[in-house]
Amino acid sequence: MKTIDGPGVFLAQFIAPEPPFDRLGTLAAWAAEKGFRAVQLPTFNAAIFDVEKAAESGAYCDEVKGLLAGHGLVISELSTHRPGHVLGSHSVYGEIVDVFLPPQARGNPPARMAWATDQLLLAARATKRLGLARHVTMSGGLLWPFLYPYPPRPQGLVEEAFAELARRWRPILDAFDAAGSTVGFELHPGEDVHDGASFERFLAATGNHARVGILYDPSHLFLQHIDYGRFIDVYHQRITAFHVKDAEWNASPKTGVYAGYVEWMDRAGRFRSPGDGDIDFNLIFSKLAQYGYAGWASLEWECCLKHPDDGAREGAQFIRDHIIRVQSREFDAGMKGRGSTARNRNILGLY
Repeated sequence: MKTIDGPGVFLAQFIAPEPPFDRLGTLAAWAAEKGFRAVQLPTFNAAIFDVEKAAESGAYCDEVKGLLAGHGLVISELSTHRPGHVLGSHSVYGEIVDVFLPPQARGNPPARMAWATDQLLLAARATKRLGLARHVTMSGGLLWPFLYPYPPRPQGLVEEAFAELARRWRPILDAFDAAGSTVGFELHPGEDVHDGASFERFLAATGNHARVGILYDPSHLFLQHIDYGRFIDVYHQRITAFHVKDAEWNASPKTGVYAGYVEWMDRAGRFRSPGDGDIDFNLIFSKLAQYGYAGWASLEWECCLKHPDDGAREGAQFIRDHIIRVQSREFDAGMKGRGSTARNRNILGLY
């Protein structure tokens, strides 16, 4: 067993144009003051982290690590959620995902694909220079417009989509393999890899690639009515990262899982700050400790009610309070006594 590392924080939701959220130095000071020990760095804002420079320059990577170390922080993972989503996104979402892309790649499907691929390969090289063992991302959703089987999907559509998704991802997975890093896919609505069954399809399509992992976020499993505790029993060997994010379910006479196009505040299922929702984190931390999860517990803050500053401070303490310092020996080890074949047979009455 291993004690889980934490608390960490995913910085994506906290980045903003105003100080202290507009530069890595001031963000690092803020995160340390809140009680975090690691940051999960998104790659979409060069003012926070320049992935192109990190892919080419060991000196820049050392500078970033040194800046963070000055605040008692390390990098848990780099995050490429945006380019990962774009890489496998259906073309119908083109104008919507263009907000993630530089102006020269917008409105041009081949340019979108090239940008996403380039960003992911840069992240693999940066991950290697930083010496990181894990990475986090999303799969994209070629099939997402056809999630509900009405009108019925033609035979072979699902298989063709996962074959194409794997074709796009395989060279990137190979690049992360060369970097010595495993890619944790967040099982997220909007992505083709969004639950256990779809993860298994993707894993099989990649030839059971050794670098395909799971970013475990119980909030998305909970809101899909998946048994998020037993999920760990089934997939613990593939869980490489962990987002601590809570959610609640408020049964409604008007809307359900698909949310009726209403805003977050009015949904039956809503994300909440850790401890404010319905998820049993005692169960989750216990299971992850039981199976020897070797990564970080990182806050992903997306609460529809609470102020982010309070969510961050309380979230760091919540994670710290839930991390189980695992035992170095079994509690009853001193009572077992030595055994031998002859002694054991004697005890069993087998003379």
